[in-house]
Amino acid sequence: MLRQAVNRLVAVSSSRNVMMECAPAQMYLLDQAPPTESEVTPEDAVKYYTQMQTIRRMELKADQLYKQKVIRGFCHLYDGQEACCVGMEAAIKPTDDVITSYRAHGWTYIRGISVAGVLAELFGRELGCADGKGGSMHMYSDNFYGGNGIVGAQVPLGAGLAWNQQYTGNGGISISCYGDGAASQGQLYEAYNLSKLWKLPAIFVCENNQYGMGTSVDRHSASTEFYKRAGYLPGMLVDGMDILAVKEATAFAKKYVLENGPIMMELKTYRYHGHSMSDPGTSYRTRDEVQAIKKKIDPITSFRQKCLDAGLLTTDQVKAIDKEVKKHIEEETEKALSSPEPSMDKIADHITKSTVPYQVRACHQHASHTMRANL
Repeated sequence: MLRQAVNRLVAVSSSRNVMMECAPAQMYLLDQAPPTESEVTPEDAVKYYTQMQTIRRMELKADQLYKQKVIRGFCHLYDGQEACCVGMEAAIKPTDDVITSYRAHGWTYIRGISVAGVLAELFGRELGCADGKGGSMHMYSDNFYGGNGIVGAQVPLGAGLAWNQQYTGNGGISISCYGDGAASQGQLYEAYNLSKLWKLPAIFVCENNQYGMGTSVDRHSASTEFYKRAGYLPGMLVDGMDILAVKEATAFAKKYVLENGPIMMELKTYRYHGHSMSDPGTSYRTRDEVQAIKKKIDPITSFRQKCLDAGLLTTDQVKAIDKEVKKHIEEETEKALSSPEPSMDKIADHITKSTVPYQVRACHQHASHTMRANL
């Protein structure tokens, strides 16, 4: 229903493409830079605005249902960072690989999972993208590899995905996203090193939302220039609140890594919620700080205003999109809530099974014991 409504809006849009300014990137070890203008079609304007607004409302719905105890356990929301995933997805193909951290709801949606599929996973229901068994931190879809709960662990996996893209020779790339709080993890640097040695088509993206849990970047990092962290990898500092800047930088990075090997991107963004739903987010920053960011550089309202100024969207179109997205979120929520919990007879599904006994050898003093288990 949402797609049909969006198609109707596109049909009545102006046919005129517009070159729109985007924030320039700061470069490291690179002679060229992404363009500071981006061509936007009326279709693009409707699509990007709808996608970001859908993610925003989906996360606000998750906030509401967590407080109502429909969602339990960990829940890390992405609102404020919508321009990052939407901008990157706009510059890559569905066959390119993406892997990210536990702040994964926006990425899961933009990689093809429905709102109901995301919310049902949060609810622990069968309709969820991992059959309700993964929860907030473990969401997957085609060519999207999570949603990973261990801080920084997704980056070496992302290097492996880049190796696979290179090995198969299909012209694809891998994007590995992590937060500023994970930027000092040692395993990241192992991944950088091997990727550079093997010239893998890997983009390493630090979604710098200014806080590692409850600690600001200038307190948890000796160097806050995350795009320069590897030293031997080229990098870019990009305005992560500007969807067009993210899109152009990602397109530039994709072309670069296919020709030269890995690159780093730092997307300077901001999260509106705390680290997770158990963190009110107000003990280490003020409410005024959050409101100031929303007022000045919110990725959705700033893009909307650019599109209105350029004539790519009308006020009536914006109102129609907002209304349709709100309706869509409510419908998808009801669909997710009506889904049953996964049955116990499926609890072991998707765990590797073998008819060959699995052997583990362990030495105890002078004896060797073999333990067998059927997996």
